[in-house]
This record gives sequence, C-alpha cells and structure tokens, in this order.
Amino acid sequence: MPPAPPPRSPLSFAAVDLGASSGRAMVGTAGPGVLELREAHRFPNRPVRVGGTLHWDVLGLYRGVLDGLREAGRAAPGGRLASVGVDSWAVDYGLLDASGALLGNPVHYRDGRTAGAAGRAAAVLPPEELYAATGLQYQPFNTLHQLVAARGTPALAAARRLLLIPDLVAYWLTGEAGTELTNASTTQLVDPRTGDWARPVAKAFGVDLSLFPPLRRPGDPAGELLGEVLEECGLAGPVPVTAVGSHDTASAVAGVPAQSGRAFAYIATGTWSLAGVELEAPVLTEQSRAANFTNELGVDGTVRYLRNIMGLWLLQECLRSWEAEGLAPDLAVLLREAAKAPALRSVVDAGDPAFLAPGRMPARIAEACRRTGLPVPRDPAETVRCVLDSLALAHRRAVADAQRLSGREVEVVHIVGGGARNELLCRLTADACGLPVVAGPAEAAAFGSVLVQARAAGAVRGDLAALRSLLRATHPLRHHEPMGDRAAWRRAEAAVCG
Repeated sequence: MPPAPPPRSPLSFAAVDLGASSGRAMVGTAGPGVLELREAHRFPNRPVRVGGTLHWDVLGLYRGVLDGLREAGRAAPGGRLASVGVDSWAVDYGLLDASGALLGNPVHYRDGRTAGAAGRAAAVLPPEELYAATGLQYQPFNTLHQLVAARGTPALAAARRLLLIPDLVAYWLTGEAGTELTNASTTQLVDPRTGDWARPVAKAFGVDLSLFPPLRRPGDPAGELLGEVLEECGLAGPVPVTAVGSHDTASAVAGVPAQSGRAFAYIATGTWSLAGVELEAPVLTEQSRAANFTNELGVDGTVRYLRNIMGLWLLQECLRSWEAEGLAPDLAVLLREAAKAPALRSVVDAGDPAFLAPGRMPARIAEACRRTGLPVPRDPAETVRCVLDSLALAHRRAVADAQRLSGREVEVVHIVGGGARNELLCRLTADACGLPVVAGPAEAAAFGSVLVQARAAGAVRGDLAALRSLLRATHPLRHHEPMGDRAAWRRAEAAVCG
C-alpha cells in the first residue's frame, strides 16, 4: 500500500524537553521544505533535598509540562497540535504501585545513595563482562547502580511499575505505559546489539524486567492525551503522543544538521557534554571499556558511541557559587574577559568525578589545579577560561578517542545544544580538535523530537539523513575553523593526563 500523501499545509508539534535545570515546551511546524521552532513555555527544574536525599520535584515538572502544552496550543497555527513528544535526561525513574500511584519523588542521579553500588555490582558481574553485554560506560549513577542501591527498600518492594522520567510524564499524559528504547539503553540493562533487554544481566542482578512496560522505538505511537489533560490544557482532541528519542541526547543527535556523506563527530552540550560519533553497530572491546565510552541507542537503529564529560555544569556551578557570595557576575561580561585571559594557563580534567556533586566549584577547580602543579585561577574570568579550556580539551580527547576506538575518521565536529551559543567554547573546541566546528542549533533536542514526530505523522518523509537535510536547509549555522598553536593543546593534554 503506497504511503499517504503529505498534508497540504505544515503541521504543528509540541516538543517537551526536560533538562536538569529547566524544562521547556517548544512548538515546531514542519512540512515539505518547512521546519520552524519557537519556545512556548520555559519553567525551572529545582531538585529538593528531603531527609538527606536529593529528589526531583517531578510533580512540579509535570505542572510545567501542562502549562507548556497549554501555551503550545495557543502558539500553534490554528490552535491544533498534531502530536506531542517528551524527552528528558537519562537514568532516573519513578516507581508506581499496583494502582499506578507514584511511590515517592524520584531520586536525583547526583544523590549520594549510589556510593559503593558500583563495587557491589562488580562483585556480581565483573565490569568487563557487564560492558561486553551492555556496552554502557561506567557511571556511578547508572540505573543499574541505582537499583543495586535501592535493593531492600520498601518503595522498590512495593513497586509494580518502573518508568523512566519521560515515560512517567507520557504515562500521566495518556494513561498508557511504555519504555522508550533510546532511554532504556542508558539503564545498563539493554543489549545494544539486539535492541532488547539484556536478560542474563537482569537475572544476575535480580532485576525483575516485568517492572518495565513494553519497549517502544522513536516514531511509535504512545497513546493520546487524556480527556482531563485536554481540558486542563485547553486543547482540542484527539492529540496523539508519539515516542521520540526520549533520552534528550538521542533527540539532540537526531537534530545534528550533518551533511550526507560527510563523516562527523557531535558534541551535545548542556549540563553535560556528550561527545562521540554515530555508528551502525556498537563497539564492545575492552579498549573501549577502558576508555569509558558508551554505546547508547539512537533514532533509526543508530548507536551513539560517546563519552560523558561534565559539561557546562562546571560553569553553572561556578556562577551559583559566586551569586551565593554576593558577586552576581554577568555571564556575557565574564565570557568577554575570559576570551582575553591567558590561554591554557590552567586546565583541569573536566571528566573528573570530583566535580560531580554541587557546591564550591571555583574552590574545587582551584584545588585541582594545585594538585597538578598548575597556576590557580586568580579571578572569576580566569576561572571561566580554565573551565572552557578544560572542556575544549576534554572534547579534543573524546573526539580523538572515538575515532581511534571506532575506526571512524571524521571531517567535522558539530556542536549542538546550549553550548552552541557559547562562541568562545566553540572556537576553543575547533582549535583543540584541529577540525572545523559547525555550531547549532541550540535547541537540537527539540528539533530532533519535532522531526521524528513529523515523519510519524506524514508531514515529512525520508531517512535520518533527509531529516537532517531539512534542518540544515532551513536554519543558519555558525562555522569555526581551527586556529592557534596545536602544540600548546598537546602540552595541556599531557598536563591533565599525567
């Protein structure tokens, strides 16, 4: 049966994108030769510490989602939404009882409850065997480690459903439960070769996979907005919900405006920097595990082969510390001053777990410089320059390692996400990598969500390359050519790597 003809006019789609510090509802309009995006609503994401445990305020987030869908409906031409998609950060989850009620606010991945869980996990299954089965990099907060830490707790004992954060939001919107695959691949319970559960791993750790609802893939239907949601948001139904790359990085990589036939690396920048290459199959070698690369699943059966880097979290935490001290620095001014500061005077390992927890970031950066014998930043501008030089250096190492370990040589680096707006970071990354950098779009996750929804609705057609071609043709991008002293970056890398 031939595919249905595309609609005569573009359709509107809501992309709900939940980040670690804020959430947003974006409205995308897509059709043949048309791709537009606007922000309908933005709301804060403020974790809450209660009884010594750091939680997500997931009900507050859901309130923001409902407000965002109301504003998205108002912003959409004709007031109609053709679909809704939801993405968020990875690894965290909510537990539901037999009635579908939430058993407490989800625990934040930065909470300290997983301390020691990796060691207990290694006693069950050696790290090299776990990597060979799941291809997931070591992170202390991986879902598997969270479940190891939660073993024996009343909430886990009472749970009848486990929903990752975007699946939880989609469940509340539709009443239908599913587990979207790109995000499930971050749990360390999925086999990246098959795109199905790694059942021997789950059995070894005593994880009941029946807690997870059936797997969905990007583009699959995920239900329709409930009547109460339509009424709350002032929307005319029916409004379907479409599974997108519900791990925000999966949507962001789908939103990389790569040119067909040109091998590329990507860096999805925000609170984290996720730097790597897109592959057709996972890399499960011991060398890959030792380099702490991960194999997460992407849109259209792709593999996101990447390394997690601490990202702009370092800068965000510095700003919070200075504000708490009453300095209230202006970021634009700081960036201008940082651009004039001495290059590579002070660098740190941006992937160091010592920077994972919040608080005292400028002091911890200074302490790291002292440990390696490098000059301590003398003021906020030099601290910002240290952060950005260090991030660019981490990008350099990740891009080089991704090529070496995968055998995929690249010609260009695409920077998407919030860091694409940071011109100094983009320029430094081009210099550090010795490769051209294409910066933008900043809202790549929302674009990736809209493109997957639009294709599912028949508003656009084609494979992932065709979707990216539409994005590239409709949006301006910034280009940065590598400049500067390559030897200086090699010396800085040697200083950080010992």
